[in-house]
Amino acid sequence: MAAQSGLITVMERAARKAAPRLRRDFNETQQLQVSRKGPADFVSQADRQAEQTLYEELKRARPDWGFLGEEGGVVEGDPTKPRWIVDPLDGTTNFLHGLPHFAISIAVEEPKPGGRTEITQGLVYQPLTDESFWAEKGRGAWLQDRRLRVSSRRDLTESLIATGIPFAGHGDFAQWRKIYDAVGPEVAGIRRFGAASLDLAWVAAGRFDAFWESDLQPWDVAAGILLVREAGGFVTDFRGGERVMERNEYIAASDGLHSRLHKLIAGALRV
Repeated sequence: MAAQSGLITVMERAARKAAPRLRRDFNETQQLQVSRKGPADFVSQADRQAEQTLYEELKRARPDWGFLGEEGGVVEGDPTKPRWIVDPLDGTTNFLHGLPHFAISIAVEEPKPGGRTEITQGLVYQPLTDESFWAEKGRGAWLQDRRLRVSSRRDLTESLIATGIPFAGHGDFAQWRKIYDAVGPEVAGIRRFGAASLDLAWVAAGRFDAFWESDLQPWDVAAGILLVREAGGFVTDFRGGERVMERNEYIAASDGLHSRLHKLIAGALRV
């Protein structure tokens, strides 16, 4: 078992500080103050309050770091230091409908020479199940104190694949349909649960065998990408390259399944 570093401890402490309010508000959605950010894109007071708690806790631990949050946007820090990438409530629509599938996602993005950046720590915390998925670059991926490994399945016909389906105002329906038409007949099942951070954490844990989606935000995927890679999986764009955030395309799977899924997706998009 790998001991958590001080940084992961800071991240988990912040998530656990924000979680009780989310648990209290869950199943009381009629009393939440809800505003519209755009078509089918809701934000509640729960999002804002959770992000404020996370910001305060993380800022206290690393006062000179920057912060990128879903609700508050960019808070500049020392450009030579890392920054936090935070989604205080991934799965807001699930939350507002009383569906018990949502998470807090926190990642550390470190600056590298040449203007590059790298995700070096990530945590996805599910408040209702008290599951803490965490990873550090070079130290593996973990669920609490249990080492995670991606699924060992190599046959697509036995595989359960996660995805996100475009909805009002978000995503490319035509592209998604092409991919679904290619992938659906080849796999055991496709699931859309509505929280990309948990989808990726579950790929890392072997609960899902693979995942594909596009049109996501950095806070949706930063921690999850590291979890999958540190659990022995691969995350690429639809062309099989490493420019996942730049192209905003994500295929995550084990070595045995990734090439097969990538061929189906790339082939579908060439048609």
